[in-house]
Amino acid sequence: MTLEAEKQAPADDASEGSSEDKGTAEASKPGPKAEETLPLTGVRVVDVGTFIAGPYTGAILGEFGAEVFKVEHPVAGDPFRRFGTPTDVPDCTLAWLSEARCKKSVTIDLRVPKGAELFRRLVGKSDVVIENFRPGTLENWGLGWDVLSRPNPGLVMLRVTGYGQTGPYRDRPGFAHIAHAIGGLSYLAGFPGQTPVTPGSTPLGDYMSGLYGAIGVMLALRHKEKTGRGQVIDIGIYEAVFRQLDELAAAFALYGKVREREGAGTVIACPHGHFRTKDEKWVAIACTNDKMFARLAEGAMDRPELTSTGLYGLQAKRLAARDEVNEIVSVWTQSLTRDELMDKCLAAQVPIGSLNNIADIFADPHFQARGDLVPVEDPDLGEVVVPGVIPKLSKTPGRICSLGPRMGAHTDEVLGEVLGLSAGELSRLHKTRVI
Repeated sequence: MTLEAEKQAPADDASEGSSEDKGTAEASKPGPKAEETLPLTGVRVVDVGTFIAGPYTGAILGEFGAEVFKVEHPVAGDPFRRFGTPTDVPDCTLAWLSEARCKKSVTIDLRVPKGAELFRRLVGKSDVVIENFRPGTLENWGLGWDVLSRPNPGLVMLRVTGYGQTGPYRDRPGFAHIAHAIGGLSYLAGFPGQTPVTPGSTPLGDYMSGLYGAIGVMLALRHKEKTGRGQVIDIGIYEAVFRQLDELAAAFALYGKVREREGAGTVIACPHGHFRTKDEKWVAIACTNDKMFARLAEGAMDRPELTSTGLYGLQAKRLAARDEVNEIVSVWTQSLTRDELMDKCLAAQVPIGSLNNIADIFADPHFQARGDLVPVEDPDLGEVVVPGVIPKLSKTPGRICSLGPRMGAHTDEVLGEVLGLSAGELSRLHKTRVI
């Protein structure tokens, strides 16, 4: 492989975690599997980011075979270790265990000269470096792109920040919650005339930027295979959010249209929203055209009269009487349990889905069949269930070789094997807290 041939590290430095291919549904379960079958085997990644934006890219690359070194401060570590639900293991929240998967923890203090030297050497033997400090931070430590790429011209560097490396906002602190606001997503979330809400309680912008980061790294590695040259990937979290907003930019540029909050539905289709059931659950129903509404009214509700052109058979009529139509559908859904509604709508080919909480997801046979919930054994906590690997590749599926590592668990292994440090050198570095 081109990347492996260009790497300065010895060929036997490749990672060893693996799993057995048991088909698409179980592709992400850990177990014995020839590591060379994974598409990113031979790619070495140094992840020096914190929290999710940036490091999520490293986790994705690790799931598909890359050897990922998670570089952390030797005392504090990544603050994401303490974010989310604590476990009985110090500095290993459930969020950390899930999202720092498939990495080896290496502790180096980048702010001291010896630590910076070790980092430069480690990056010099790697293909990719991931960072999400504020612009200029690595440069202040003597670890900017020019320094890191000079001895390693094939280096790919992913830089994720709130606003990107350029522009008037580049030095502002950035978080997913702020990116949702700046990028235009939060303005759309909520009900008309009410306070905009957070679109879900998870940092979607961080995950979005991590996904774009993985795409950027793969594109850059492809370029490196052809030319031998690396490059910088620059992502602003707000940009990853903004890129998801379908036609908003075009609609405003052409017609001056500003989309407002639309609640659980949409102004362009009806009925299209969330409806309560008899057993106090919720379903989502989507009727985007007249044919789908006919299926709902005639096949599921047994109300064929609703489809007449004089009532609601035409989309324009339904949109003009949106509240009335939604009320008719709501009264019907509240007369049946969620399971009864699902059966009636699916039998009539009406698009419907349950508004699942996490307990519903665990009980859902489709999630089980697709391998979307994967139990992974932790040495201290036992079995921990985490989301499975996506995308699902038919020939080279990814795997979860490990959960988030204990802080510094692989420092001696990596610095010893990759940089060739002796036991005495490692001991001295530990005593001076460089590592």
